[in-house]
Amino acid sequence: MMLANRSSDAPRVALVHALAESVGPINTAMARDWPRAQRMNLLDDSLSADLARSGRLGPDMFGRFAALADYAVSTGADAILFTCSAFGPCIEAVACRHAPLPVLKPNEAMIVEAIRTGRRVGLLASFGPTLESMPAEFPPQVPLELELADGALAALRAGNVDGHDTLVADAARRLVGRGCEVIALAQFSLARARPAVQRAVGTVPVLTTVDSAVAALKDRISRGQG
Repeated sequence: MMLANRSSDAPRVALVHALAESVGPINTAMARDWPRAQRMNLLDDSLSADLARSGRLGPDMFGRFAALADYAVSTGADAILFTCSAFGPCIEAVACRHAPLPVLKPNEAMIVEAIRTGRRVGLLASFGPTLESMPAEFPPQVPLELELADGALAALRAGNVDGHDTLVADAARRLVGRGCEVIALAQFSLARARPAVQRAVGTVPVLTTVDSAVAALKDRISRGQG
């Protein structure tokens, strides 16, 4: 795929967010690991609120994702990275609509990493719908345990970052107690809690969607792949 008027090491990447709490972690990671990339941020936090109320991804939601992606493409985006893990089918539809443009779901790169470990995976989220949609993206043979860090997202939104991290770390401990050998933090908003989680689980590997997604998208762009 040819990039739109930019070299492959300085592409324009559209970051599309359904949670305001996802904006900071991905921008921090990209500034650190891919500073030459030109970032644009699109936030519609009503997406997550509406999904939480309805509990389903209806045709209207698919249409809203298509509209966001169409706008990103109209600005000259060379790639699109969605940062909320609860909207997998909508993102897949965008990828088909705009092929061969690189379109990444937030969690797909981390899922690949988790599968490669060959270990029992503990999938941890603070947004309930993520645990309803994301497990289907793992192959059925992968041993998977789910855990909700209940109250963590509310704490983060209230500015209680230490409380958020403590609740996430506690949830990770519960997963390890159930035999999980790798912890997968299922949302971009959880990335900030990685140090606390790592302290809580010791030598158990902790994966984040943020770090995995940036590395995967950078690799796709450098190889000119959609």
